[in-house]
Amino acid sequence: MEQRIGSSSQPLDGAGVDPAFIPGITPPVSEEPEDVKPEDTEVEEPVEEETPEEPAASEEEEQEPEAETDEQTEEAPDGPVFEASDRRAKIVADHRGVRLSLDDQECEFRWDEIGAVETESPRFGKRFTITVHTPDRRWYPIEIEATARSSFKEWEEQLDAVLDTYFDENAA
Repeated sequence: MEQRIGSSSQPLDGAGVDPAFIPGITPPVSEEPEDVKPEDTEVEEPVEEETPEEPAASEEEEQEPEAETDEQTEEAPDGPVFEASDRRAKIVADHRGVRLSLDDQECEFRWDEIGAVETESPRFGKRFTITVHTPDRRWYPIEIEATARSSFKEWEEQLDAVLDTYFDENAA
């Protein structure tokens, strides 16, 4: 009787090994050979000589978003705002909804996209957890490190005031 030593499983081909196996997950690879790319960079150099015109356009573009943010702040009602942050994470809840940030990742929820907002203060430690639940049964937790445990009660009160003002449980 023969026995094999080692694994009898065959190597997998497909999405488990190569994400490009499923179309749409990764961007399509350009089919140009690498030799063509240096020529493209040479063509772009004359375009870069026209840089004096580009800063003027970028200054105008920069002014437009500032104007938009000014309009948004002017339209903001005088309602409560909750904001808490630490060195990595930040949460803002106001009339527009809830915005969560962690390092370079951000997500924003309008009030009609939120099913529930849950808070949890630990028995020990200084990490305050806020979880945003959506109606499609997904949840997005974020932990904020407080400078002192006394901040938890203040944060709870501020967030409750925002939720009482803007969050309508019947709409979800």
